[in-house]
Amino acid sequence: MRIKFPKHYSTRRTPQSQPIPGSAQKDNSAGGYSWAVDDWMRLDRFLILGTEGGSFYAGERKLTVDSAEAVRRCIAADGPRVVTRVLEISQSGRAPSNDPAVFVLAMCAKLGSNETRKLAFAALPKVCRIGTHLMHFADFAEAFGGWGRGMRRAVAHWYNGKPADRLAYQLVKYQSRDGWSNRDLLRLSHARPATPAHDRLYRWVVRGELGPVAADVANDAVSDSAHVLDDAGTAGIAMVEAVEAAKRAQTAAEIIRLIDDSGLPRESIPTVWLGEPGVWAALLRRMPLGAMLRNLATMTRVGLLGSMSEATRTVVARLRDTEHLQRARVHPIGVLSALLTYQSGRGVRGKHTWSPVTAIVDALDGAFYRTFHTVEPTGKRLLLGLDVSGSMGWGTIAGVPTLTPRVASAAMALVSAATEDRFGAVAFTGGQWRGSSSPDALTELSISPRQRLDDVVRRVERLSMGPTDCALPMRWALANKQDVDTFIVYTDSETWYGDIHPAQALREYRQQTGIPAKLVVVGMVANGFSIADPNDAGMLDVVGFDTATPSVISDFARA
Repeated sequence: MRIKFPKHYSTRRTPQSQPIPGSAQKDNSAGGYSWAVDDWMRLDRFLILGTEGGSFYAGERKLTVDSAEAVRRCIAADGPRVVTRVLEISQSGRAPSNDPAVFVLAMCAKLGSNETRKLAFAALPKVCRIGTHLMHFADFAEAFGGWGRGMRRAVAHWYNGKPADRLAYQLVKYQSRDGWSNRDLLRLSHARPATPAHDRLYRWVVRGELGPVAADVANDAVSDSAHVLDDAGTAGIAMVEAVEAAKRAQTAAEIIRLIDDSGLPRESIPTVWLGEPGVWAALLRRMPLGAMLRNLATMTRVGLLGSMSEATRTVVARLRDTEHLQRARVHPIGVLSALLTYQSGRGVRGKHTWSPVTAIVDALDGAFYRTFHTVEPTGKRLLLGLDVSGSMGWGTIAGVPTLTPRVASAAMALVSAATEDRFGAVAFTGGQWRGSSSPDALTELSISPRQRLDDVVRRVERLSMGPTDCALPMRWALANKQDVDTFIVYTDSETWYGDIHPAQALREYRQQTGIPAKLVVVGMVANGFSIADPNDAGMLDVVGFDTATPSVISDFARA
């Protein structure tokens, strides 16, 4: 009997459960073979996607440890480059959560070379922009060592480097997180107050009272006028005094006056007053966009937001302001999370319910697209392939409840759909696919930017799950005589199923059609795998839910 050797060993057609002969493929978490992304891509994936919830094939601990080891190797290879990358991604607001950036900065500050440590501590105020970030940093840094001189100086500078009015807001809004408090950080950093106002604020934090200015306050430049406050100092002290007054307030009118006069944030308002629509109306006047998104349900439940209310008009106007959204670093994930929660009318963890206001749901839908960088249409023929397998339904994006990579991929696909004229979309589901010996199937999706985002997400959630074969978009296009310039696959790259690797299927498509087709792999999990061949210039790896990803895809498709 003649042995069909190519059936067992071929560079043109290899089962995904085996490596392509002669390639550098590695076994992935699912038992299949993919290419390992380099440590710098792994760094980007971790900074943008994080590891909360893990993945179907790798638990949260393993995914975090593997990612952290890759980060450590990057720090050893080029620590200053890591700090620069952390700054770029954190300051641009490209990641759903700033926590991974804070964690990597803490690693640089404690595990890097002397140069890397200095750069990391210097970057602290730019990456840790609010009190919560600083307390996260302290928690992360302590895992890698104690409080040395560099750590003390950097934390003290974080407090002293802020004008007194801005510092007071931070002290009032973010009093404690992760078992850390401002009192802990001020005592450990041995911060010497930079101004008389800083001195009084520190005394309030540490001793619970503003008290008089200390005799030895500040430096020589201000010692002659140590008891004189500048405008920022006056405003900062006034805010703390307002916080203390709010604790003694007897009526909602007193609280509203304090909010209007001193700009008190919600965190400083006694809980007893947070059921009053008038109090929320006062808070809304100065409320940051991120806080507004998180409190839409509460403001609706207490009766402030209604179909005809002035407050609703304010919310809608802010959500339609593209410049405001981008200045506030509002991430698409924040908007998507707010949309999915708000339109459901029910809290994920609590028992509260509300009646969603249609105008706000529509405004959230539009705001999602505005939070991405400007994307130019490619003018190319695109086919979007959505991995909706079981592994993509595991874990969460940035720790947002119910926002799995499966759901997130549908949202990402809509960004491309909103800017392109010629595109199709398919999902990897189960069943028999005609024209292939593979038992996998594709389901064509009718995706249109005219559909509301939450409607598309719900539709994708209802799709059946099948084993993932990321080669199917190319094989489907070939069998159905579809001309495609760029295939875009949204996946966790944890694939094992199928009788041909995606890279091989792409080359087969190119050969049979004569089209120099490209493949973009959008990684939706912070693992170390990719189905894209790093040696093929027509294949590209990008990170899912990076706000820059749609424009990167567009540029690559046009090139």
